[in-house]
Amino acid sequence: MNRILFVCMGNICRSPTAEGVMRRLVREAGLEREFEIDSAGTGSWHAGDSPDRRATAAAAARGVVLEGAARQVRPRDFEHFDLLLAMDNENLRELRTFSSDGDVAGKARLLREFDPASAGAADLDVPDPYYGGPDGFEKVLDQVEAACRGLLDSLR
Repeated sequence: MNRILFVCMGNICRSPTAEGVMRRLVREAGLEREFEIDSAGTGSWHAGDSPDRRATAAAAARGVVLEGAARQVRPRDFEHFDLLLAMDNENLRELRTFSSDGDVAGKARLLREFDPASAGAADLDVPDPYYGGPDGFEKVLDQVEAACRGLLDSLR
């Protein structure tokens, strides 16, 4: 079983998008029984909220379903999940503060590290689309899908 937690700031845009994309890719590959996929935020201000309607609409146009309710990362997530994949460097720094064990903090990485086309790139952040227009949500989907494909390939 591969247990993956996608993490952004509020858990309403980028991380639920990554969760939805990865679920679709895993389902298409017939590997649902081999994966547990979830998402969370480093902050708690959106806890209980549904994914952002703009992210949900952009994802739906590509056949990706975003569902669930936002939650904040918990220290026990480091024990339960094999990989905790942050959307950007700020999220990665914040995420590591939730770990009580320095060795476990090695599970926290940037999602775009798994995008083969991003190898060697100076900037591996998935930009936060929250305050921008529709193009930002499309860019997030493009980057997340490329990284999730690479992630799935690396875990097979």
